[in-house]
Amino acid sequence: MWRDIVSPTSAASVVVAGFLSILGLPSQPATAADGGSVLPFQPTPSASIAGPTLKDSVHQRRVDERHLPANAPNILIVLMDDVGFGVADTFGGFVHTPTLSRLAAEGISYNTFNTTAICSPTRAALLTGRNAHRIGSGTIAERALDWDGYVGVIPKTATTVAEVLKDYGYNTAAFGKWHNTPATETTAMGPFDRWPTGYGFEYFYGFLAGETSQWEPRLVENTSLVEPPNDPKYHLTTDLADHAITWLHKHQAYAPDKPFLMYWAPGASHGPHHIFPEWADRYKRKFDGGWDALRGEVFARQKASGWIPANTKLTPRPGSLAAWDSIPESDRPFQTRLMEVFAGFTEHADFEAGRVVDEIDKLGLRDNTLIFYIFGDNGSSAEGQAGTTSELLAQNGIPNTIDQHLKSMDKLGGIKALGGPDMDNMYHAGWAWAGSTPFQATKLVASYFGGTRNPLVVSWPSTIAPDKRPRSQFHHVNDIVPTIYDVLGIKPPLEVNGQKQDPIDGVSMAYSFNDARPAPKPSSTSRTMAAGRSTKAAGSPRSSDPSYRGKPRGRSTRIGIRTKTPGRFMICAGTFPRMTTLQRSRQIDLPP
Repeated sequence: MWRDIVSPTSAASVVVAGFLSILGLPSQPATAADGGSVLPFQPTPSASIAGPTLKDSVHQRRVDERHLPANAPNILIVLMDDVGFGVADTFGGFVHTPTLSRLAAEGISYNTFNTTAICSPTRAALLTGRNAHRIGSGTIAERALDWDGYVGVIPKTATTVAEVLKDYGYNTAAFGKWHNTPATETTAMGPFDRWPTGYGFEYFYGFLAGETSQWEPRLVENTSLVEPPNDPKYHLTTDLADHAITWLHKHQAYAPDKPFLMYWAPGASHGPHHIFPEWADRYKRKFDGGWDALRGEVFARQKASGWIPANTKLTPRPGSLAAWDSIPESDRPFQTRLMEVFAGFTEHADFEAGRVVDEIDKLGLRDNTLIFYIFGDNGSSAEGQAGTTSELLAQNGIPNTIDQHLKSMDKLGGIKALGGPDMDNMYHAGWAWAGSTPFQATKLVASYFGGTRNPLVVSWPSTIAPDKRPRSQFHHVNDIVPTIYDVLGIKPPLEVNGQKQDPIDGVSMAYSFNDARPAPKPSSTSRTMAAGRSTKAAGSPRSSDPSYRGKPRGRSTRIGIRTKTPGRFMICAGTFPRMTTLQRSRQIDLPP
């Protein structure tokens, strides 16, 4: 309010400026001259001239300065949940993903794109362009602790892309899973500045936690708790698409001159796996061969399509994971149906993402809409362990057996009940292992690419020419925000709402949009840690050696290093010479 009532040249403004300085607040908001280094921008002064009387006065509407380039694109970020590198049939997997395939055909794809190994850190890095530990998001929000790097609150010194783009003139909205607010702060009492609307999203519809039922979700609209309709045809993913489409129409009706930023992040395919039977039935009998055979089939298709290098070696099944041949025949219908439900759940989410993309097309906005479709916030999830009708049993350490699950399932309607409202089912870890083909490990394991590597598709018809060649430059989820700033000509602000900003850790990917060949880019560092295992990647994309597998010091017993070597990303699946001491010092950061 002080900006509206105090003249910058008045004596009072000097006092106000000094007072604000003491409080650590900006004495002046941003101006065009400083290039947006301080946000928000200074309000446009009135163009009217007030005289002694109305007759002596001149009324003229002020014209706000435009801070965006002409024809700035709309931006849609789609983030799927708990689906690994080998899931989508777009890239050789076993789940039909027509929306991902269509966008890949219309744009470009990245096969060396990396997330963190778990939900909240990936989302924090995605929205801020910073490493998760730098911004207090080193673990999931439910496990937030008062240790630096793990408090579960994104600080205001790490402003989100939504906050920045809002100040530049975008309309902003988020739909679906948030998972960046500590569980103790998600009640009706807030604090709401730590909810999505407190981080730059002018509208939010979704859920704050890490998971929810698809049939009866715990929903939030902006800062109000809302109930889903009592409708047997209701499904959360469809609801999220419906609300996103409604918001798009409102945007076009009331602010067609402004671009939009939409973040659409369904709960799929995080547990519990919930979907209508007809979607699961599309995969009837397709997984009867088991996860060992499925992994081999996916691997063959990945190589045949050129999605992975021809000399890639498939990593073996770990000894701690059951072979499909060891699963009793009597248990196999249960295990395969769990996988059919997962597959149907995932295809359905891709279909609903397609509805949002289709609506953008119908509104005539598709050509100038930049879409980032990130297929997974980490690897496929093995949290279902041996297969379960209630996935929270494992997370709460409650012992259970397959026989107990089968008996409880029979009481609730038999195998047909899987995926329905009476179950919180989740598939066997073996299916997650198949979904992370060709890598070792799954979600939660940051030391292997099975936990951290996900496909990325980027589409922007007016600017990016379709190209089937995979982009194999090493990139990380924290590179999305710098890329957006780069294409808009925005310099990351140094101060936002009075808060000095933390450095951006990511780098722009825009250099790769129209050239699949590797090119040098500024040095950057990305780190991922989960479940006691850590990886760090540093340097330019021309690091000389593709892999290192050694026994580090400290608690971790296995480590896999993320190389920035383009086109050789998969070679870590085999056994190769160790790096030199110099290379190792550049690539690895081990605990003492």
